Amino acid sequence: MESRPDLAPHEAAHLAVVRQLAPQCMVLLRSDGTFPLSAPGTVALYGSGARRTLKGGTGSGDVNSRHVSTIEEAMTAAGFTITTTEWLDAYDALHARAREEFLDRLRTEAAQEGVPAVIHGMGAVMPEPEHDMPLSGEGEAAVYVLSRVSGEGNDRRAQPGDVLLTDAEVRDILELDARFERFLLVLNVGGVVDLGPVAHVRNILLLSQLGAPVGEAFTDVLLGRAYPSGRLSTTWAPWDSYGGVGEFGHPDDTRYTEGVYVGYRYFDSVGAQPLFPFGHGLGYTTFALGAAEVALDGSALTVRTEVTNTGARPGREVVQVYVSVPAGRLDQPFQVLAGFAKTDELAPGASQELAVAVDLADLASFDAASGQTVLEAGDYLVRLGTSSRDTDPVAVLELDERAVVRVVHDALGDPGFTDWMPTSPVAVEVPDDLPRLRLDPGCLRRRDDGEAVELSEELSFVAELSDEELSYLVLGDYRTGGESQSIVGAASQTVVGAAGQTTTRVPGLASLIMADGPAGLRLAAEYGVDDDGAFPLGPSVPADFLELWDEEASEVLGDIIGADSQDRAPTSIHHQWATAIPIGTAIAQSWNPDLAERLGELVGAEMEHFGVHLWLAPAFNLHRSILCGRNFEYLSEDPLLAGRLAAAITRGVQSRPGRGVTIKHVAANNQETNRLNSNSLVSRRALRDLYLRGFEIVVREAGPHALMTSYNLINGVHASESHDLNEVVLRQEWGYQGLIMTDWVVHGMARHDLTHPPATAAPTVKAGNELFMPGSEADRQGVLAALDGQGETVLTRAELELQAARVVRAVWRLAGR
Repeated sequence: MESRPDLAPHEAAHLAVVRQLAPQCMVLLRSDGTFPLSAPGTVALYGSGARRTLKGGTGSGDVNSRHVSTIEEAMTAAGFTITTTEWLDAYDALHARAREEFLDRLRTEAAQEGVPAVIHGMGAVMPEPEHDMPLSGEGEAAVYVLSRVSGEGNDRRAQPGDVLLTDAEVRDILELDARFERFLLVLNVGGVVDLGPVAHVRNILLLSQLGAPVGEAFTDVLLGRAYPSGRLSTTWAPWDSYGGVGEFGHPDDTRYTEGVYVGYRYFDSVGAQPLFPFGHGLGYTTFALGAAEVALDGSALTVRTEVTNTGARPGREVVQVYVSVPAGRLDQPFQVLAGFAKTDELAPGASQELAVAVDLADLASFDAASGQTVLEAGDYLVRLGTSSRDTDPVAVLELDERAVVRVVHDALGDPGFTDWMPTSPVAVEVPDDLPRLRLDPGCLRRRDDGEAVELSEELSFVAELSDEELSYLVLGDYRTGGESQSIVGAASQTVVGAAGQTTTRVPGLASLIMADGPAGLRLAAEYGVDDDGAFPLGPSVPADFLELWDEEASEVLGDIIGADSQDRAPTSIHHQWATAIPIGTAIAQSWNPDLAERLGELVGAEMEHFGVHLWLAPAFNLHRSILCGRNFEYLSEDPLLAGRLAAAITRGVQSRPGRGVTIKHVAANNQETNRLNSNSLVSRRALRDLYLRGFEIVVREAGPHALMTSYNLINGVHASESHDLNEVVLRQEWGYQGLIMTDWVVHGMARHDLTHPPATAAPTVKAGNELFMPGSEADRQGVLAALDGQGETVLTRAELELQAARVVRAVWRLAGR
């Protein structure tokens, strides 16, 4: 990383780490061998992301970094001559006009709905504009950077300029591919784009959105100073190939009727052909896998193979193990990912033996009829390869009788429908000449319940507190006075711009500071100090809010977002620049837990630097639909990959004493449409086999200090208000010992005119979700009323003491006594 005098030492060091690791997150989808370039030269550079390169998505997870390198800037600094400045200037002007028209449309729509434009437009995607500008640039090569942005608050749409390409993009990409001997299509996107019309282009690089040094990382790969070694963490296919079985985006009730057939599980089971399959990725070199050696020890399966670099450049390969589980009483997808491993850097001709470990108990499916997770009797076909569509059968595991892995509780409700299954699924053919190993059913059984947490000291502490003090303990540290509420997304009174903190109103108890994520820490970049203390310079909201800020927003939301700080004059000004790391999907594309752990360590170091205890990340709900606006924050369509990478991030952050993660959003948070009020209707099998499994992996492998429940309802009950989820599944079955908090429920931003109302504090606390964030006086009065036996929810003193004791336990673990 070039030295920059304006960077603090920790900024320079952390940017260098991200730049070094970022190429492992890039996925080379297609290659004809004409890249990388040997040296800087003249390049025709086009596309929306050339000059407005995106480091990540929008919303509360945005990160205020001092500088983000664009592709144009980084290529120029590296010595390239860009011959298309006039085209880029013209596109800037076109984009600015389209942006104003888009914002005007949002204002009109908001007025029709009777809501502030800033709320209606949160996370809304502006489609890239159509145009007819000629491609006049020349050069030794051409690069087209296609960008797409998405964010919290709105979902994507299957329209040109968003999920689909515009006519102008298709025309320009195909013309450049035909005209230039060397042409590279670069995808600066956070989620899937339908590449159907241009999928045959000779070179396609999924750059993704890689944080602050994104432009420099790209230039490193363009020049061969580094190489892409990522693999897809979700299936890329034409939009009309995704099946459309389940519902998406309904404001009230969304039915997950597709059951367990999500992502590659669907494509592989019905024989649909993706453009680029799950796990796919190329490099600047080639690899060969040697013969597989398969060993079985109880439920522990180990698949070994030697990986050899057969090309002329260094690189890394990812080895993937899939298992076809036999169908019995339960239908099964064609195959599921069971394990994976990534090589070290291999020089040309070098080899490395990889051992992929699989716990076969993790392949168990939930059987609602028996209340058990089970493995059916039959042949389990083990496959080894480098993507879901590039595998070879290597062994058969024989299970003579149905094996019960766990007995679980009858929990989480009924969606009111039977899951869809393929009518003519692709048959699993088991070759006769494979090694066969016999599974012992007894080795597959797992502990049914988690261990109880000892809280005697914490309970003794809270027993001495008043009802008033207990009520503060189960809420965030909100402001007081009138009807004011905590600033949404920036409720901390201690670290300016941090999302929130636990109460400061209990004598002798410290407060935990929480900062948003998951692409780094979200803090106020600039804050002032006056006689009354520190305050943000500017509204404490993501930058994309400000375009739609108006007088109505000031009247309705000014107090909620902290606009009143504009009346204060600072006596001194300070900065809090944090490092934007790759988005969640990009981290998962590395298929490298070691990389994820290093990025977690980086975030943990910055938490220590700024005084933050809990990072509100990682986020890893599944990529159920490519339309979900927050998919860029999430990791994968597969719970094993998502869980393993999130566990690694957790270990990295929590390697720093006093620092913890908050895994989120539990559970079935798969759309942004009406996110505070939407009801996810999901079968208990799909919940346990897919939507909860990744979270279970993190809890069991990494012990996260905190966990955040999602806004949505699950089968008619808010996740935060679900005793089944919080007490039964998380604590009793998984043995979770950390803090459970809500997402930020600010009622001034919620709609109350829809079928399902937002969650409230008293039933949330009673259900075992001990911290209602960010909290308000109205929330506290609701808790006290429930304690007095008033209203629909009744809280006993013992219940309130238990939840308060859990908060105290978290404070003592992270902030000390």
